[in-house]
Amino acid sequence: MSQPTPPGQIAPHIPADVFQRAQATGQPVVVVVQSAPPAFPWQRLLIPFAIAGAAALGTWGVVAALAWLMDVAAHTATVIASTAGPIGAGGITLKLARGKDT
Repeated sequence: MSQPTPPGQIAPHIPADVFQRAQATGQPVVVVVQSAPPAFPWQRLLIPFAIAGAAALGTWGVVAALAWLMDVAAHTATVIASTAGPIGAGGITLKLARGKDT
């Protein structure tokens, strides 16, 4: 004897005797679905921390790049000043770097 599929949205794991008794007597079949409690929405917490972390790393990167550029500019100015010698304008002479004689 073949078992007919339950009509509608009834879950297929309902025991056959329960389904047949419900069909014969007209009683409704109550399906209780055990759902797990909702998990903590990590995405709600993770996205702001990821954005803040990326902003912090980007800020540190910009600070490091600016420090490197200032270092390069200072070295460049030192090299230019040491090779240029004294600079004078209108009778005022300005020596930009010390000489190597001590």
